[in-house]
Amino acid sequence: MSPEVKMVGLSGNERLAILQGCPGVPGATGPKGEPGAEGMTGTFLSPEGESTLDGAKNCKELLAKGNIMSGWYTIYPHDCNAMTVLCDMDTDGGGWIVFQKRADGSVDFFRDWNSYKRGFGSRLSEFWLGNDNIHLLTSFGINELRIDLTDFDNNHAFAKYKSFKILGETENYKLILGDFLGGNAGDSLSGHNNMLFSTKDRQQDPGSNKCATTYKGAWWYSSCHNSNLNGMYWLGAHSSFADGVNWQAGKGYNYSYKRSEMKLRPV
Repeated sequence: MSPEVKMVGLSGNERLAILQGCPGVPGATGPKGEPGAEGMTGTFLSPEGESTLDGAKNCKELLAKGNIMSGWYTIYPHDCNAMTVLCDMDTDGGGWIVFQKRADGSVDFFRDWNSYKRGFGSRLSEFWLGNDNIHLLTSFGINELRIDLTDFDNNHAFAKYKSFKILGETENYKLILGDFLGGNAGDSLSGHNNMLFSTKDRQQDPGSNKCATTYKGAWWYSSCHNSNLNGMYWLGAHSSFADGVNWQAGKGYNYSYKRSEMKLRPV
């Protein structure tokens, strides 16, 4: 399944590496050609080795294959379907797939259900990888979750969770979250465990509070939220309540972070 994230170029130290994926179905056998001239007898060197594929299922496998630079890569998570993802090869041992990024406010995140389903944004700045893609990536094995936050004074904070997955669209991309493992940002996501995903045109918070509209985001709202990383991009402190890129355990409901990244990695 290929994402519909808009990829518009490369910058900085990011690079796009296209790796060989799974082989396709063999084509029909062609007609036999005329015999060629007899060649010279070669020298026997060694037995033929095992055939291998260069394609990887995730960023962790890419890192193990020697791809040590953070950037955009093509992976093959399931049934040889290609997906282009941002790999963080530097943070906490590397091998992370970044599925959400806020950086400069250049992309509108107050979008509808179909936009979040497909994914949107620019690889130069901000994006959401797409709920269908995130569901696919978290459907196999156990994946841990890391959230990295940077404020406007360039102070960094993070939170880690033991496991993370979202269910499919028929189950409204329900969040299944493991235990909070620690981090100086504190825990502002556990309260959203088992919640359904909500957008401005499909609001599914249990209290029918229309959280997505009220707090101008899209999230696993729970009457309403402890975090809102897809909220409005305010420049730090803001007078409006809880409608920014907020992480309550970190800097509260009236501070919007400069940068946020949500990323997953197989355990």
